[in-house]
Amino acid sequence: MTPFSRIGLRLFAFNLLVVFVPVSGVLYLGLYESRLLQAQEAGLVQQARVLAAALGDREALDGAQIGQLFARLERRSDARFRVYAADGTLIADSVRQMAGTASDEQGRGASSDDRSARSRLLYRFGAWIAGARDWALSLPDRLRTPPARSMPESGTVPAEVDAALAGRYGAATRVTPGQRSLTMFSAVPIRRDGTITGAVVASQSTFRLLSALYAIRLRTFQIIGGSIVAAVLLTALAATTVVRPLVRLRRQALGVAGRRGALPAVFAGARRRDEIGDLARALGELSRRTNDHIRLLESFSADVSHELKNPLASIRTAADTMADSDSAEERRRFHALMVRDVARLERLVSGLRDVARVEGQIEHDRIEPVEVGGLLREFAEAAGAAAPRGIRVTLAVSVAPAVVMAARERLGQVIDNVVSNAVSFSPDGALVSIALGADARRVRIAVEDEGPGIPPAHLERVFDRFFSYRPDDPVREHVGLGLAIARQIVESYGGTMAASNREPRGARFEIVLPIS
Repeated sequence: MTPFSRIGLRLFAFNLLVVFVPVSGVLYLGLYESRLLQAQEAGLVQQARVLAAALGDREALDGAQIGQLFARLERRSDARFRVYAADGTLIADSVRQMAGTASDEQGRGASSDDRSARSRLLYRFGAWIAGARDWALSLPDRLRTPPARSMPESGTVPAEVDAALAGRYGAATRVTPGQRSLTMFSAVPIRRDGTITGAVVASQSTFRLLSALYAIRLRTFQIIGGSIVAAVLLTALAATTVVRPLVRLRRQALGVAGRRGALPAVFAGARRRDEIGDLARALGELSRRTNDHIRLLESFSADVSHELKNPLASIRTAADTMADSDSAEERRRFHALMVRDVARLERLVSGLRDVARVEGQIEHDRIEPVEVGGLLREFAEAAGAAAPRGIRVTLAVSVAPAVVMAARERLGQVIDNVVSNAVSFSPDGALVSIALGADARRVRIAVEDEGPGIPPAHLERVFDRFFSYRPDDPVREHVGLGLAIARQIVESYGGTMAASNREPRGARFEIVLPIS
Protein backbone atom coordinates (compact mmCIF):
# COMPACT_ATOMS: atom_id res chain seq x y z
CA MET A 1 0.00 0.00 0.00
CA THR A 2 1.44 3.36 -0.99
CA PRO A 3 1.87 5.90 1.83
CA PHE A 4 -1.02 8.03 0.66
CA SER A 5 -3.21 5.48 -1.06
CA ARG A 6 -6.75 6.83 -0.89
CA ILE A 7 -8.29 3.41 -1.40
CA GLY A 8 -6.00 1.94 1.27
CA LEU A 9 -7.03 4.60 3.77
CA ARG A 10 -10.70 3.97 3.03
CA LEU A 11 -10.22 0.23 3.46
CA PHE A 12 -8.50 0.81 6.78
CA ALA A 13 -11.29 3.11 7.96
CA PHE A 14 -13.87 0.53 6.92
CA ASN A 15 -12.00 -2.28 8.66
CA LEU A 16 -11.86 -0.21 11.85
CA LEU A 17 -15.61 -0.72 12.10
CA VAL A 18 -14.81 -4.07 13.70
CA VAL A 19 -13.60 -2.07 16.70
CA PHE A 20 -16.94 -0.28 17.06
CA VAL A 21 -18.71 -2.94 19.14
CA PRO A 22 -15.98 -3.48 21.77
CA VAL A 23 -15.33 0.27 22.02
CA SER A 24 -19.04 0.78 22.59
CA GLY A 25 -18.81 -1.82 25.36
CA VAL A 26 -16.02 0.16 27.05
CA LEU A 27 -17.97 3.40 26.80
CA TYR A 28 -21.00 1.77 28.42
CA LEU A 29 -19.12 -0.01 31.19
CA GLY A 30 -19.94 3.01 33.35
CA LEU A 31 -23.66 2.41 32.81
CA TYR A 32 -23.16 -1.28 33.61
CA GLU A 33 -21.30 -0.35 36.80
CA SER A 34 -24.03 2.02 37.92
CA ARG A 35 -26.65 -0.70 37.41
CA LEU A 36 -24.59 -3.11 39.51
CA LEU A 37 -24.26 -0.50 42.25
CA GLN A 38 -28.02 0.02 42.23
CA ALA A 39 -28.56 -3.72 42.49
CA GLN A 40 -26.06 -3.96 45.36
CA GLU A 41 -27.77 -1.08 47.20
CA ALA A 42 -31.17 -2.68 46.69
CA GLY A 43 -29.84 -5.90 48.19
CA LEU A 44 -28.45 -4.06 51.21
CA VAL A 45 -31.77 -2.29 51.79
CA GLN A 46 -33.68 -5.55 51.62
CA GLN A 47 -31.38 -7.25 54.13
CA ALA A 48 -31.52 -4.26 56.46
CA ARG A 49 -35.30 -4.23 56.35
CA VAL A 50 -35.53 -7.94 57.14
CA LEU A 51 -33.25 -7.51 60.14
CA ALA A 52 -35.12 -4.38 61.27
CA ALA A 53 -38.43 -6.27 61.06
CA ALA A 54 -36.97 -9.11 63.19
CA LEU A 55 -35.65 -6.69 65.81
CA GLY A 56 -38.88 -4.69 65.88
CA ASP A 57 -40.65 -7.60 67.57
CA ARG A 58 -38.35 -7.40 70.59
CA GLU A 59 -39.32 -5.36 73.66
CA ALA A 60 -35.79 -4.02 74.02
CA LEU A 61 -32.67 -3.99 71.91
CA ASP A 62 -30.13 -6.10 73.76
CA GLY A 63 -26.59 -6.25 72.40
CA ALA A 64 -25.94 -9.80 73.60
CA GLN A 65 -29.11 -11.16 72.05
CA ILE A 66 -28.41 -9.36 68.80
CA GLY A 67 -24.87 -10.81 68.86
CA GLN A 68 -26.35 -14.31 69.16
CA LEU A 69 -28.58 -13.51 66.19
CA PHE A 70 -25.55 -12.42 64.16
CA ALA A 71 -23.78 -15.67 65.14
CA ARG A 72 -26.71 -17.73 63.87
CA LEU A 73 -26.34 -16.02 60.47
CA GLU A 74 -23.17 -18.08 59.97
CA ARG A 75 -21.88 -15.65 57.44
CA ARG A 76 -24.85 -16.25 55.14
CA SER A 77 -24.65 -12.60 54.19
CA ASP A 78 -21.70 -10.80 52.69
CA ALA A 79 -22.82 -7.53 54.27
CA ARG A 80 -21.86 -6.03 57.64
CA PHE A 81 -24.68 -5.08 60.00
CA ARG A 82 -24.76 -2.52 62.78
CA VAL A 83 -27.61 -1.85 65.19
CA TYR A 84 -27.99 1.53 66.81
CA ALA A 85 -30.19 2.51 69.77
CA ALA A 86 -32.67 5.36 69.58
CA ASP A 87 -30.07 7.75 70.98
CA GLY A 88 -27.52 6.84 68.31
CA THR A 89 -25.44 4.51 70.47
CA LEU A 90 -23.95 1.51 68.67
CA ILE A 91 -25.45 -1.60 70.28
CA ALA A 92 -24.16 -4.42 68.07
CA ASP A 93 -21.77 -4.95 65.17
CA SER A 94 -21.80 -8.20 63.17
CA VAL A 95 -18.04 -8.07 62.67
CA ARG A 96 -17.25 -7.62 66.36
CA GLN A 97 -19.77 -10.26 67.44
CA MET A 98 -18.51 -12.97 65.08
CA ALA A 99 -15.32 -14.33 66.62
CA GLY A 100 -12.81 -12.08 64.89
CA THR A 101 -13.73 -12.77 61.30
CA ALA A 102 -12.55 -10.20 58.80
CA SER A 103 -14.91 -7.46 57.81
CA ASP A 104 -16.41 -7.99 54.38
CA GLU A 105 -17.42 -4.36 54.45
CA GLN A 106 -13.83 -3.54 53.69
CA GLY A 107 -13.59 -6.46 51.30
CA ARG A 108 -10.99 -9.13 51.07
CA GLY A 109 -7.54 -8.17 50.00
CA ALA A 110 -6.92 -7.76 46.32
CA SER A 111 -6.10 -11.09 44.73
CA SER A 112 -3.01 -11.64 42.63
CA ASP A 113 -5.24 -11.93 39.52
CA ASP A 114 -6.78 -8.52 40.26
CA ARG A 115 -3.37 -6.94 40.80
CA SER A 116 -2.07 -8.62 37.63
CA ALA A 117 -5.01 -7.35 35.56
CA ARG A 118 -4.65 -3.79 36.81
CA SER A 119 -0.88 -3.81 36.34
CA ARG A 120 -1.03 -4.63 32.62
CA LEU A 121 -0.18 -1.83 30.23
CA LEU A 122 -3.20 -2.61 28.04
CA TYR A 123 -5.52 -2.35 31.03
CA ARG A 124 -3.95 0.90 32.21
CA PHE A 125 -4.29 2.44 28.78
CA GLY A 126 -7.91 1.33 28.44
CA ALA A 127 -8.73 2.39 31.99
CA TRP A 128 -7.24 5.83 31.28
CA ILE A 129 -9.49 6.20 28.21
CA ALA A 130 -12.56 4.99 30.11
CA GLY A 131 -11.68 7.20 33.06
CA ALA A 132 -11.30 10.27 30.86
CA ARG A 133 -14.67 9.52 29.29
CA ASP A 134 -16.32 8.98 32.70
CA TRP A 135 -14.72 12.13 34.08
CA ALA A 136 -16.00 14.24 31.16
CA LEU A 137 -19.54 12.80 31.35
CA SER A 138 -19.80 13.02 35.13
CA LEU A 139 -18.40 16.53 35.44
CA PRO A 140 -21.82 18.24 35.67
CA ASP A 141 -22.97 15.77 38.36
CA ARG A 142 -19.80 16.19 40.36
CA LEU A 143 -20.22 19.93 40.32
CA ARG A 144 -23.68 19.51 41.89
CA THR A 145 -23.04 16.46 44.11
CA PRO A 146 -20.39 16.36 46.88
CA PRO A 147 -17.79 13.61 46.47
CA ALA A 148 -17.75 10.43 48.56
CA ARG A 149 -16.61 11.15 52.10
CA SER A 150 -14.22 9.26 54.33
CA MET A 151 -15.30 7.06 57.20
CA PRO A 152 -16.72 9.03 60.15
CA GLU A 153 -14.61 9.35 63.26
CA SER A 154 -15.25 7.00 66.15
CA GLY A 155 -17.97 8.18 68.53
CA THR A 156 -19.82 10.26 66.00
CA VAL A 157 -23.23 9.30 64.67
CA PRO A 158 -23.14 8.79 60.88
CA ALA A 159 -25.50 10.89 58.81
CA GLU A 160 -27.37 7.85 57.46
CA VAL A 161 -28.09 6.73 61.05
CA ASP A 162 -29.49 10.15 61.91
CA ALA A 163 -31.77 9.87 58.86
CA ALA A 164 -32.97 6.40 59.91
CA LEU A 165 -33.61 7.48 63.52
CA ALA A 166 -35.65 10.33 62.09
CA GLY A 167 -37.83 7.77 60.28
CA ARG A 168 -36.30 8.12 56.84
CA TYR A 169 -34.16 5.91 54.71
CA GLY A 170 -30.50 6.79 55.05
CA ALA A 171 -27.77 6.07 52.52
CA ALA A 172 -24.11 6.99 52.18
CA THR A 173 -21.07 6.05 50.12
CA ARG A 174 -17.59 6.38 51.58
CA VAL A 175 -14.05 5.56 50.49
CA THR A 176 -12.94 2.21 51.88
CA PRO A 177 -9.76 2.72 53.95
CA GLY A 178 -6.67 1.29 52.22
CA GLN A 179 -8.48 0.27 49.05
CA ARG A 180 -9.58 1.63 45.67
CA SER A 181 -13.17 0.56 46.32
CA LEU A 182 -16.07 2.33 48.03
CA THR A 183 -18.32 1.19 50.85
CA MET A 184 -22.08 1.57 50.55
CA PHE A 185 -24.22 2.16 53.66
CA SER A 186 -28.01 1.67 53.86
CA ALA A 187 -29.83 2.55 57.07
CA VAL A 188 -33.49 1.77 57.92
CA PRO A 189 -35.41 2.50 61.17
CA ILE A 190 -36.52 -0.16 63.68
CA ARG A 191 -40.14 0.37 64.61
CA ARG A 192 -42.17 -1.11 67.46
CA ASP A 193 -45.83 -0.12 67.74
CA GLY A 194 -45.17 2.93 65.58
CA THR A 195 -42.25 4.12 67.69
CA ILE A 196 -38.68 4.21 66.38
CA THR A 197 -36.60 2.17 68.80
CA GLY A 198 -33.37 2.11 66.80
CA ALA A 199 -31.76 1.75 63.39
CA VAL A 200 -30.16 -1.03 61.32
CA VAL A 201 -27.24 -0.20 59.02
CA ALA A 202 -26.17 -2.67 56.32
CA SER A 203 -22.86 -1.92 54.60
CA GLN A 204 -20.81 -3.61 51.94
CA SER A 205 -17.69 -2.84 49.91
CA THR A 206 -17.81 -2.54 46.12
CA PHE A 207 -14.52 -4.43 45.84
CA ARG A 208 -16.04 -7.59 44.38
CA LEU A 209 -17.97 -5.55 41.87
CA LEU A 210 -14.80 -3.71 40.85
CA SER A 211 -12.92 -7.01 40.56
CA ALA A 212 -15.52 -8.26 38.08
CA LEU A 213 -15.30 -4.98 36.17
CA TYR A 214 -11.51 -5.25 36.07
CA ALA A 215 -11.78 -8.62 34.36
CA ILE A 216 -14.43 -7.36 31.92
CA ARG A 217 -12.43 -4.29 31.08
CA LEU A 218 -9.25 -6.25 30.48
CA ARG A 219 -11.03 -8.73 28.22
CA THR A 220 -12.73 -5.86 26.34
CA PHE A 221 -9.41 -4.08 25.85
CA GLN A 222 -7.91 -7.34 24.57
CA ILE A 223 -10.76 -7.63 22.07
CA ILE A 224 -10.20 -4.04 20.96
CA GLY A 225 -6.48 -4.64 20.52
CA GLY A 226 -7.16 -7.82 18.57
CA SER A 227 -9.73 -5.99 16.43
CA ILE A 228 -7.24 -3.26 15.57
CA VAL A 229 -4.62 -5.86 14.66
CA ALA A 230 -7.24 -7.65 12.51
CA ALA A 231 -8.13 -4.34 10.82
CA VAL A 232 -4.46 -3.70 10.04
CA LEU A 233 -4.00 -7.23 8.66
CA LEU A 234 -7.18 -7.01 6.57
CA THR A 235 -6.07 -3.65 5.22
CA ALA A 236 -2.63 -5.03 4.40
CA LEU A 237 -4.25 -8.00 2.65
CA ALA A 238 -6.57 -5.70 0.70
CA ALA A 239 -3.64 -3.44 -0.17
CA THR A 240 -1.68 -6.42 -1.47
CA THR A 241 -4.52 -7.87 -3.51
CA VAL A 242 -6.35 -4.69 -4.59
CA VAL A 243 -4.45 -1.43 -4.14
CA ARG A 244 -1.02 -2.52 -5.40
CA PRO A 245 -2.35 -4.15 -8.58
CA LEU A 246 -4.38 -1.01 -9.28
CA VAL A 247 -1.28 1.15 -8.73
CA ARG A 248 0.69 -1.04 -11.17
CA LEU A 249 -2.12 -0.77 -13.72
CA ARG A 250 -2.19 3.00 -13.28
CA ARG A 251 1.55 3.28 -13.81
CA GLN A 252 1.41 1.05 -16.88
CA ALA A 253 -1.54 3.02 -18.27
CA LEU A 254 0.34 6.30 -17.71
CA GLY A 255 3.33 4.77 -19.47
CA VAL A 256 1.12 3.84 -22.40
CA ALA A 257 -0.11 7.43 -22.68
CA GLY A 258 3.41 8.72 -23.34
CA ARG A 259 4.63 5.75 -25.34
CA ARG A 260 5.43 5.72 -29.02
CA GLY A 261 5.06 2.73 -31.25
CA ALA A 262 3.09 -0.42 -30.52
CA LEU A 263 1.24 -0.53 -27.20
CA PRO A 264 1.65 -3.48 -24.79
CA ALA A 265 -0.90 -6.23 -25.34
CA VAL A 266 -0.67 -7.65 -21.80
CA PHE A 267 -1.13 -5.67 -18.58
CA ALA A 268 -0.16 -6.62 -15.04
CA GLY A 269 -2.76 -8.86 -13.38
CA ALA A 270 -4.33 -10.10 -16.60
CA ARG A 271 -4.30 -13.68 -15.30
CA ARG A 272 -6.34 -12.85 -12.20
CA ARG A 273 -9.90 -14.15 -12.05
CA ASP A 274 -11.47 -11.11 -10.44
CA GLU A 275 -12.47 -7.55 -11.34
CA ILE A 276 -8.84 -6.39 -11.46
CA GLY A 277 -8.08 -9.17 -13.92
CA ASP A 278 -11.10 -8.08 -15.97
CA LEU A 279 -9.78 -4.52 -15.98
CA ALA A 280 -6.29 -5.64 -17.03
CA ARG A 281 -7.72 -7.77 -19.84
CA ALA A 282 -9.96 -4.91 -20.93
CA LEU A 283 -6.93 -2.59 -21.08
CA GLY A 284 -5.08 -5.25 -23.07
CA GLU A 285 -8.00 -5.53 -25.49
CA LEU A 286 -8.11 -1.74 -25.77
CA SER A 287 -4.39 -1.69 -26.56
CA ARG A 288 -4.83 -4.44 -29.14
CA ARG A 289 -7.61 -2.55 -30.87
CA THR A 290 -5.60 0.65 -30.72
CA ASN A 291 -2.62 -1.11 -32.28
CA ASP A 292 -4.89 -2.51 -34.99
CA HIS A 293 -6.30 0.95 -35.62
CA ILE A 294 -2.83 2.46 -35.76
CA ARG A 295 -1.71 -0.19 -38.25
CA LEU A 296 -4.87 0.42 -40.25
CA LEU A 297 -4.19 4.16 -40.33
CA GLU A 298 -0.58 3.57 -41.35
CA SER A 299 -1.67 1.19 -44.09
CA PHE A 300 -4.44 3.55 -45.16
CA SER A 301 -2.01 6.48 -45.30
CA ALA A 302 0.43 4.45 -47.35
CA ASP A 303 -2.34 3.35 -49.72
CA VAL A 304 -3.66 6.89 -50.09
CA SER A 305 -0.15 8.17 -50.73
CA HIS A 306 0.40 5.51 -53.37
CA GLU A 307 -2.96 6.06 -55.04
CA LEU A 308 -2.43 9.83 -55.18
CA LYS A 309 1.17 9.56 -56.27
CA ASN A 310 0.50 7.61 -59.47
CA PRO A 311 -1.98 10.03 -61.15
CA LEU A 312 0.00 13.03 -59.95
CA ALA A 313 3.19 11.61 -61.45
CA SER A 314 1.32 10.87 -64.66
CA ILE A 315 -0.07 14.42 -64.78
CA ARG A 316 3.37 15.90 -64.20
CA THR A 317 4.97 13.75 -66.88
CA ALA A 318 2.23 14.61 -69.36
CA ALA A 319 2.53 18.32 -68.57
CA ASP A 320 6.32 18.32 -68.98
CA THR A 321 6.11 16.36 -72.24
CA MET A 322 3.28 18.52 -73.61
CA ALA A 323 5.32 21.66 -72.90
CA ASP A 324 8.22 20.33 -74.98
CA SER A 325 6.07 18.99 -77.82
CA ASP A 326 5.66 20.94 -81.04
CA SER A 327 2.95 18.70 -82.43
CA ALA A 328 -0.66 19.75 -81.83
CA GLU A 329 -1.70 16.10 -81.97
CA GLU A 330 0.78 15.18 -79.23
CA ARG A 331 -0.38 18.06 -77.05
CA ARG A 332 -4.03 16.96 -77.45
CA ARG A 333 -3.10 13.39 -76.50
CA PHE A 334 -1.20 14.49 -73.36
CA HIS A 335 -4.04 16.83 -72.50
CA ALA A 336 -6.48 13.93 -72.67
CA LEU A 337 -4.18 11.90 -70.39
CA MET A 338 -4.12 14.77 -67.89
CA VAL A 339 -7.92 15.07 -67.98
CA ARG A 340 -8.26 11.34 -67.38
CA ASP A 341 -5.87 11.41 -64.44
CA VAL A 342 -7.60 14.45 -62.94
CA ALA A 343 -10.91 12.58 -63.19
CA ARG A 344 -9.26 9.65 -61.48
CA LEU A 345 -8.05 11.95 -58.69
CA GLU A 346 -11.56 13.32 -58.33
CA ARG A 347 -12.98 9.82 -57.99
CA LEU A 348 -10.28 8.97 -55.47
CA VAL A 349 -10.92 12.07 -53.39
CA SER A 350 -14.65 11.41 -53.55
CA GLY A 351 -14.05 7.83 -52.34
CA LEU A 352 -11.84 9.06 -49.50
CA ARG A 353 -14.56 11.52 -48.52
CA ASP A 354 -17.06 8.64 -48.40
CA VAL A 355 -14.71 6.59 -46.22
CA ALA A 356 -14.21 9.49 -43.83
CA ARG A 357 -17.94 10.18 -43.75
CA VAL A 358 -18.76 6.56 -42.94
CA GLU A 359 -16.15 6.33 -40.18
CA GLY A 360 -17.13 9.65 -38.67
CA GLN A 361 -20.91 9.41 -38.87
CA ILE A 362 -21.78 5.72 -38.62
CA GLU A 363 -21.83 5.84 -34.80
CA HIS A 364 -24.13 8.87 -34.87
CA ASP A 365 -26.62 7.56 -37.43
CA ARG A 366 -30.21 7.12 -36.33
CA ILE A 367 -30.78 3.41 -35.89
CA GLU A 368 -34.30 2.23 -36.64
CA PRO A 369 -36.15 -0.94 -37.73
CA VAL A 370 -35.64 -1.46 -41.48
CA GLU A 371 -37.73 -3.93 -43.51
CA VAL A 372 -35.06 -5.47 -45.72
CA GLY A 373 -37.39 -6.84 -48.43
CA GLY A 374 -38.84 -3.43 -49.24
CA LEU A 375 -35.39 -1.82 -49.31
CA LEU A 376 -34.06 -4.49 -51.69
CA ARG A 377 -37.07 -4.04 -53.96
CA GLU A 378 -36.37 -0.31 -54.30
CA PHE A 379 -32.70 -0.78 -55.23
CA ALA A 380 -33.37 -3.76 -57.50
CA GLU A 381 -35.84 -1.72 -59.54
CA ALA A 382 -33.49 1.27 -59.71
CA ALA A 383 -30.47 -0.88 -60.67
CA GLY A 384 -32.51 -2.73 -63.34
CA ALA A 385 -33.66 0.52 -64.89
CA ALA A 386 -30.13 1.96 -64.99
CA ALA A 387 -28.27 -1.21 -65.98
CA PRO A 388 -26.34 -0.86 -69.31
CA ARG A 389 -25.79 -3.35 -72.10
CA GLY A 390 -29.08 -5.20 -71.55
CA ILE A 391 -28.13 -6.44 -68.09
CA ARG A 392 -31.14 -7.60 -66.07
CA VAL A 393 -31.58 -7.38 -62.24
CA THR A 394 -34.01 -9.75 -60.47
CA LEU A 395 -35.14 -10.10 -56.84
CA ALA A 396 -36.34 -13.25 -55.06
CA VAL A 397 -37.79 -12.92 -51.54
CA SER A 398 -38.49 -16.25 -49.82
CA VAL A 399 -39.35 -15.03 -46.33
CA ALA A 400 -41.94 -12.94 -44.57
CA PRO A 401 -40.99 -9.34 -43.82
CA ALA A 402 -37.53 -9.41 -42.20
CA VAL A 403 -36.60 -6.46 -39.98
CA VAL A 404 -33.09 -5.44 -38.90
CA MET A 405 -31.88 -2.52 -36.78
CA ALA A 406 -29.83 -0.20 -38.98
CA ALA A 407 -29.68 3.24 -40.54
CA ARG A 408 -31.77 2.96 -43.70
CA GLU A 409 -29.45 5.20 -45.73
CA ARG A 410 -26.34 3.21 -44.72
CA LEU A 411 -27.91 -0.16 -45.45
CA GLY A 412 -29.06 1.18 -48.82
CA GLN A 413 -25.46 2.27 -49.50
CA VAL A 414 -24.31 -1.32 -48.87
CA ILE A 415 -26.86 -2.77 -51.30
CA ASP A 416 -26.10 -0.14 -53.92
CA ASN A 417 -22.33 -0.76 -53.74
CA VAL A 418 -22.67 -4.55 -54.01
CA VAL A 419 -25.26 -4.49 -56.82
CA SER A 420 -23.33 -1.83 -58.76
CA ASN A 421 -20.17 -3.93 -58.43
CA ALA A 422 -22.03 -7.00 -59.79
CA VAL A 423 -23.45 -5.02 -62.71
CA SER A 424 -20.02 -3.62 -63.60
CA PHE A 425 -18.54 -7.14 -63.88
CA SER A 426 -21.46 -8.61 -65.82
CA PRO A 427 -21.20 -9.17 -69.59
CA ASP A 428 -23.78 -7.88 -72.04
CA GLY A 429 -27.26 -9.31 -71.51
CA ALA A 430 -26.24 -11.10 -68.28
CA LEU A 431 -28.38 -11.60 -65.20
CA VAL A 432 -27.71 -10.13 -61.71
CA SER A 433 -29.88 -11.91 -59.15
CA ILE A 434 -30.66 -10.74 -55.61
CA ALA A 435 -32.08 -13.23 -53.07
CA LEU A 436 -33.38 -12.60 -49.56
CA GLY A 437 -33.58 -15.40 -46.97
CA ALA A 438 -33.79 -15.54 -43.19
CA ASP A 439 -33.91 -17.85 -40.19
CA ALA A 440 -34.83 -17.23 -36.57
CA ARG A 441 -31.80 -15.04 -35.89
CA ARG A 442 -30.28 -13.82 -39.16
CA VAL A 443 -31.17 -12.20 -42.48
CA ARG A 444 -29.18 -13.31 -45.52
CA ILE A 445 -28.82 -11.20 -48.69
CA ALA A 446 -27.11 -12.85 -51.66
CA VAL A 447 -26.06 -10.95 -54.82
CA GLU A 448 -24.87 -13.11 -57.75
CA ASP A 449 -23.53 -12.17 -61.16
CA GLU A 450 -22.39 -13.97 -64.33
CA GLY A 451 -19.05 -12.23 -64.62
CA PRO A 452 -15.54 -13.72 -64.70
CA GLY A 453 -15.51 -14.47 -60.96
CA ILE A 454 -12.78 -13.71 -58.45
CA PRO A 455 -9.39 -15.45 -58.29
CA PRO A 456 -9.22 -17.51 -55.05
CA ALA A 457 -6.26 -15.47 -53.83
CA HIS A 458 -8.33 -12.29 -54.08
CA LEU A 459 -11.57 -13.46 -52.40
CA GLU A 460 -10.65 -11.62 -49.21
CA ARG A 461 -8.57 -8.85 -50.74
CA VAL A 462 -11.55 -7.47 -52.68
CA PHE A 463 -12.68 -5.91 -49.37
CA ASP A 464 -9.37 -4.09 -48.87
CA ARG A 465 -9.29 -0.39 -49.50
CA PHE A 466 -7.95 0.66 -52.90
CA PHE A 467 -7.79 -2.93 -54.14
CA SER A 468 -9.44 -3.43 -57.51
CA TYR A 469 -8.97 -6.51 -59.67
CA ARG A 470 -10.16 -5.69 -63.18
CA PRO A 471 -7.91 -7.27 -65.79
CA ASP A 472 -10.25 -6.12 -68.57
CA ASP A 473 -10.05 -2.48 -67.44
CA PRO A 474 -6.46 -1.31 -67.95
CA VAL A 475 -7.28 2.32 -67.33
CA ARG A 476 -8.53 1.54 -63.77
CA GLU A 477 -11.70 3.56 -63.65
CA HIS A 478 -12.45 2.15 -60.18
CA VAL A 479 -10.63 3.21 -56.98
CA GLY A 480 -11.49 0.04 -55.02
CA LEU A 481 -13.42 1.53 -52.07
CA GLY A 482 -17.02 0.43 -52.65
CA LEU A 483 -16.77 -3.09 -51.18
CA ALA A 484 -14.52 -1.90 -48.34
CA ILE A 485 -17.12 0.68 -47.30
CA ALA A 486 -19.92 -1.89 -47.60
CA ARG A 487 -18.18 -4.39 -45.31
CA GLN A 488 -17.36 -1.66 -42.79
CA ILE A 489 -21.04 -0.69 -42.54
CA VAL A 490 -22.22 -4.31 -42.26
CA GLU A 491 -19.74 -5.14 -39.50
CA SER A 492 -20.76 -2.03 -37.58
CA TYR A 493 -24.26 -3.55 -37.34
CA GLY A 494 -22.89 -6.86 -36.03
CA GLY A 495 -23.08 -8.62 -39.40
CA THR A 496 -20.67 -10.26 -41.82
CA MET A 497 -19.93 -9.98 -45.53
CA ALA A 498 -18.10 -12.56 -47.66
CA ALA A 499 -17.32 -13.28 -51.30
CA SER A 500 -17.25 -16.61 -53.15
CA ASN A 501 -17.32 -17.97 -56.70
CA ARG A 502 -20.19 -19.65 -58.54
CA GLU A 503 -20.10 -22.60 -60.86
CA PRO A 504 -19.42 -22.52 -63.75
CA ARG A 505 -18.70 -18.78 -63.56
CA GLY A 506 -19.65 -15.64 -61.72
CA ALA A 507 -19.20 -14.22 -58.21
CA ARG A 508 -21.46 -14.33 -55.17
CA PHE A 509 -21.53 -11.81 -52.32
CA GLU A 510 -23.42 -12.74 -49.14
CA ILE A 511 -24.45 -10.25 -46.45
CA VAL A 512 -25.61 -11.59 -43.05
CA LEU A 513 -27.31 -9.28 -40.53
CA PRO A 514 -28.82 -10.10 -37.12
CA ILE A 515 -32.60 -9.86 -36.85
CA SER A 516 -33.77 -7.25 -34.36
